[in-house]
Amino acid sequence: MAACLSVIEQRVLQADVIEPAMETLRAYRLDTWIYRGTDWFVHERHGAHVDREEWTVKFPPTVVADFTGLTSNVAKVVGVSDDLEAVRECETAVRKQFATKVHTRQTNPQRETLVTAARSQPYYLDVTHPEANKGYVVTRLSKLLDIPVAEIATIGDMPNDMAMFEKSGISIAMGQAVEEVRSAATYVTSSSEEEGFAKAVEEFVLNHGLNTRSTR
Repeated sequence: MAACLSVIEQRVLQADVIEPAMETLRAYRLDTWIYRGTDWFVHERHGAHVDREEWTVKFPPTVVADFTGLTSNVAKVVGVSDDLEAVRECETAVRKQFATKVHTRQTNPQRETLVTAARSQPYYLDVTHPEANKGYVVTRLSKLLDIPVAEIATIGDMPNDMAMFEKSGISIAMGQAVEEVRSAATYVTSSSEEEGFAKAVEEFVLNHGLNTRSTR
């Protein structure tokens, strides 16, 4: 039976954040990609990591000279660069750029954000709707499948996985993850090269009731 790949739910970015976000990406010299529905737009056919992304998503990009007319219904803006420090700094800048204060009666006002900005790879910065992140997926699947979040386990190795770590009952960082990601998880397994995923499932998921050791 063929899998159904229809969209169940989608969150798109506010139209008025697209241009400012892209300006910030350019300021840090990141290439910019745009995703709208099932379409992917780039400026250079074989720019940095385009071929790799094409192999991953299994469809080619649409090459455009500019993004005029494409800044509505945008699901994701991606900044791309092999200058990993620039990508990290840009992540911080975008988060600060779109953070807003919510005034309350508390001494310190709370903060909300107009976007989620997180690295899905060291060289990718994903800018999405504030609910279009892996943490929201955990809570949404919990409701759709009627599974308490406390009974959901998540495994990851990148900064954008930290949002789902925060929401799930058990979170497991892969051994190759940076310390920021490892410290956010309940457990740390070995690396991908050392069968870390399989070990995580066996030790921390299937035997969770027998193993309460945290490696935070």
